[in-house]
Amino acid sequence: MAGDKIRIGLIGANANYGWSQRAHLPALLGLPEYELTAVCTSRKETAEESAKHYGVPLAFHDYREMAAHPDVDLVSVSVRVPMHHAMVMAALEAGKHVFCEWPLGMTLEQAREMSALAATKGVRHMVGLQARGDPA
Repeated sequence: MAGDKIRIGLIGANANYGWSQRAHLPALLGLPEYELTAVCTSRKETAEESAKHYGVPLAFHDYREMAAHPDVDLVSVSVRVPMHHAMVMAALEAGKHVFCEWPLGMTLEQAREMSALAATKGVRHMVGLQARGDPA
C-alpha cells in the first residue's frame, strides 16, 4: 500500500443503480483510511461514467485488469453472487486484499477455496453482512 490510505478498486460501481451505489460507496467515501482509486463495471461506458461521477482516476470493464493494477490495494466485490468466486479469485491471485459482499460463494467448496488462497497469498479478506445493521 502506498501512502497512508488503502486504495480500493470496487467491482460493481455503477453510478446509477446497485448495492454499491446505495451502501458501499457512501460508507467508503466517508472513511478517511480509504481512497476509492478504481471502479469496474461490466461495460466500458458505465465504468467511465462511474469514474467521472466518483472522481476516481481508473475505470475498468475487466475485473482481472483492475485486480492486477498496482494502484489497487483492496478489491471490493459488490455484484451478484454467481460472479463472486471468479472475481475474488482474480483479486487473490493478484495478491490483493478482498472485501466481498455476502454470501462469499455459491457453495461451501467455493468459499473454502477462496479462503485457502487468501491464506496462501497472505492477504486479508472479509465478507460483508450488511443486513446486520438494518433496523428492520
